[in-house]
Amino acid sequence: MNFKKTLTTLAICSTLAATSLYAETVYVSNEKDDTISVIDLDSMEVTETLNVGERPRGIIFSKDYTKLYICASDSDTVQVMDVKTHQIISELPSGEDPEQFALHPNDRHLYISNEDDALVTIVDTETSDVLAQIDVGVEPEGMAVSPNGKIAVNTSETTNMVHWIDTTTYELIDNTLVDQRPRHVEFSKDSKVLWASSEIGGTVSVIDTEKRQIVEKINFEIKGVHRDKIQPVGVKLSDDGRYAFVALGPSNHVAVVNAKTYEVEDYILVGRRVWHMAFNGDQSRLLTTNGISGDVSVIDVSKMKAIKSIKVGRYPWGIIVKP
Repeated sequence: MNFKKTLTTLAICSTLAATSLYAETVYVSNEKDDTISVIDLDSMEVTETLNVGERPRGIIFSKDYTKLYICASDSDTVQVMDVKTHQIISELPSGEDPEQFALHPNDRHLYISNEDDALVTIVDTETSDVLAQIDVGVEPEGMAVSPNGKIAVNTSETTNMVHWIDTTTYELIDNTLVDQRPRHVEFSKDSKVLWASSEIGGTVSVIDTEKRQIVEKINFEIKGVHRDKIQPVGVKLSDDGRYAFVALGPSNHVAVVNAKTYEVEDYILVGRRVWHMAFNGDQSRLLTTNGISGDVSVIDVSKMKAIKSIKVGRYPWGIIVKP
């Protein structure tokens, strides 16, 4: 027996097993197909397509990654999927037309924006009880909970406001006027700053969360792209506090913003009508959903360049990565 060859073979098998065991998996909601595409991030290929409720948009994991929550907007429900079996195991009372949601750091309370009802619905994911429904502006969409768990924030597309909700009392405590059609909100890791995109206004507002006032407003300009096509939607902040990435809709670019100086440093060309984004675990990759081209762009963050396009379903919307 060739022991050297055997040991080499065992080492290779062990490495492959470990790679498989720790491979990252990407979940993408396709709002026109009523499906979720599952992507293996190592091979960058779709491995499975899952049927879910009507018009899936927002998706989010429980803290332990055992459950996937899905905003099935036209089914008027939040579905709960078992991540191991990919089976829908329950549904939560979400209110009408849930679009985006955010899970409180307690891993239990889900804050849901109800676009048709001008409400934010708060649901206990363990008991399925509705804890509160809060009146907000017209066409609520964006939803976020601060990392310290003290504040929830919602955006209303038609009222053009950011609404601040106390997570202890479930009361609306303040409103901040931003530019036209705010879409997405994202907190900094220390909960001190909120980034809010305004799709039609073409800007991103950086807001002091203690004063609830705008401290900076970021504009974008891409050579050869008409200003009307530069429509900020999704925002992702790097954990090191260095960058903010902004998806610019039908401009087909992602802006790279210096998160300390608020200067735009670069633009990355991706698929058509870039919508939302997600980092992989070590933030070496940034993935974007591109609604019109029906694909996911994989950005190499060190090179600030898209390196792969992965075809998924029709109108990919939400995206999230499981380590």
